[in-house]
Amino acid sequence: MEVKSENYAMLSNFEVLGLLRDIQAGRGQKKPNKYQSNLATITYETIKCLENWPCSHHSAEGITQVMKALSKFKLTPAEKLQLINLRPSTAVEIQLVVEESEERLTESQIEELLDLIATYLPGNEAEKEDEGEVIDEENDIEEDQG
Repeated sequence: MEVKSENYAMLSNFEVLGLLRDIQAGRGQKKPNKYQSNLATITYETIKCLENWPCSHHSAEGITQVMKALSKFKLTPAEKLQLINLRPSTAVEIQLVVEESEERLTESQIEELLDLIATYLPGNEAEKEDEGEVIDEENDIEEDQG
């Protein structure tokens, strides 16, 4: 196998979701050929999967702002990408993403990272709260029956 082009880029889940939605809508596509017979299925399944990730709530402006804010932390491009994709909400999650975080980041920097991520990258907290209410209601029903 020969590599013809060494051009590559790391894409965030937000960017992949946008590209797949464009493909699904048929924008920028001439006509499907015989090699794209399963493209619709793969596109649909991947979109459904990505819609359950925090990227479905992100915006291009938010990602641009968080990338600017992350520049002062001396993180690798892969670490920045993981922070955007995973949207950590606890210090433990930051430690799992950032290699040697104990040596590279102080506790205050970790808290600052968490604040930046929470500010610029909205998550699905509203959905989690709704799920919590459903669980509470189910528990109330079980208590009433018991």
